[in-house]
Amino acid sequence: TLPAFSAPMFLCSSPELAIENCKEGIVGFLTMNDCREDAEFEARLRSVSDALARFADEQPDARIGPLAVNVAPAIEPARFAGFMAMGQRYGASIVVTSVGNPSGVRAVIADHGFQHYHDVTTIRFAEKAIAAGVDGLIAIGAGGGGHAGTISHLALIPALRAMFSGTLVMAGAVSTGAIIRAAEVLGADLAYLGTRMIATREASAPDAYKAMLVSSGAEDVIYTRGVNGLPASWLKASLRDIGLDPDHLFIPEGRSTAHLPAGAAPWRNIWSAGQGTGLIDDVPSVAELVMQLRIEYGAACAVPD
Repeated sequence: TLPAFSAPMFLCSSPELAIENCKEGIVGFLTMNDCREDAEFEARLRSVSDALARFADEQPDARIGPLAVNVAPAIEPARFAGFMAMGQRYGASIVVTSVGNPSGVRAVIADHGFQHYHDVTTIRFAEKAIAAGVDGLIAIGAGGGGHAGTISHLALIPALRAMFSGTLVMAGAVSTGAIIRAAEVLGADLAYLGTRMIATREASAPDAYKAMLVSSGAEDVIYTRGVNGLPASWLKASLRDIGLDPDHLFIPEGRSTAHLPAGAAPWRNIWSAGQGTGLIDDVPSVAELVMQLRIEYGAACAVPD
């Protein structure tokens, strides 16, 4: 099985993407952030669960990947517990949290039988997550999409491995099977694929977004607070498309989008990507992508002979 994990991507992580990831034996993902109402998230969970049950009946020997869910830990506790019950009911096995200290939701996640992974971008955030008792760390290094960190994977992964014996996931600029193997060499157990998964046929991103990923290089990504006040990676071309100059962005005080042109919104028409976009030159199906990743991963595992 390919040691890969499809990352949660706002407005891009469709049920179809999760289904195909799991059918290919890697970790699939659904995020509640895409859903305006709780019932919509439950409907998505149900559709994935039903599709995978049908696939298991048709392919009894297939190895189906786990389903992970992303739920914001800051929501009201009873509502959070309700999301845990939904995930449990429809067969999810991993919960990923991000932003802040995960200790407040650790117990309810464990009580529902989930593995609990938490996003970290610094050693200090990792120390807090480890103290909270999480089962896994998702280490988002420099060059990643979204709200990535600034520490090189070459330093971050070995440092975290030395202090943590749980599951370690390397995130940021993972676009090839060779990079998945490199994650293992550095000490990670799994690799997180975000930008690479947006450029698949099953992702719910607009076609123009996918085309921009194919045409962009690493130098076409800017890491800045000038979009929503928080450090994040954005495609320069999407900023130009809404009338902003990536080289002369206004930097707001604190979290804010009030300075953006009318109709402009992060994630909706200001698009994020990691530096791994420079390694993307197609928009395949998930099945085609995973096959290619497996070939590249196998070749990397054979070097040196």
